[in-house]
Amino acid sequence: MKAGAVLGAFLLAAVAACGGRREPPRIPPETLLEEAKALYRQGKIGPAKERLERVTSGSGARGPVLAEAYYYLGECEFAQGLYLEASRQFRRVADGFPQHPLAPDALLRAGDALAQLWKEPELDPEYGENAMATYRELMGRFPESRAARRAALKMNALAERFAEKDYKNGIFYQRLKAYDSAIIYFRSVVANYAQSSFAPRALIKLVEIYRELDYNEELRETCQHLRNYYPDADGLNEVCPPGTGTS
Repeated sequence: MKAGAVLGAFLLAAVAACGGRREPPRIPPETLLEEAKALYRQGKIGPAKERLERVTSGSGARGPVLAEAYYYLGECEFAQGLYLEASRQFRRVADGFPQHPLAPDALLRAGDALAQLWKEPELDPEYGENAMATYRELMGRFPESRAARRAALKMNALAERFAEKDYKNGIFYQRLKAYDSAIIYFRSVVANYAQSSFAPRALIKLVEIYRELDYNEELRETCQHLRNYYPDADGLNEVCPPGTGTS
């Protein structure tokens, strides 16, 4: 009897132990997604990202749920400063789920993430160029979306930085008296970024160079261009006194 009681207790303990190792009930991906979104809105980026990664890998999520999970995963990585990774998550939404309502916003945010990787005009502009291309793609694919209207504004901001890059290159060569190279960069600012704040400044610099080189015809034409299109440019009357540029 005593041996039987011991054996019975052992079996009960074994059953209990096996039961304790059972995996917890599987949480549906929809539930994980809603939990993640709530955490994200509370600023709890790490826990939100952990749940989103569970949704996107092995949860069986498909369709709209998976698209939304990728989108918010991109937002989490953007918040963490992981801009390249964020851009990839956003592209997954835009390219893999083009009919999803978040697709235009995902493409916008992909461009935003790439733009964050080009903060200084002096650096290689590859990411800035990719951001500009992404915004253009958005305007082509979803022209009537609110995201496309926002992309147009962001393109203007990027253009300002591209103009600044060319303008600073022009200044560099002007100081070296490498005037041919300086002229190329200043003309690029005027031709490609006419709406930027650097366009009239580039024209002023061209006038200075043309005067230095005795390029009188180019000087007159540039002064006339300034008076026609940028009459309020700083320094205009100093470099182009009244009468300069008139035939």
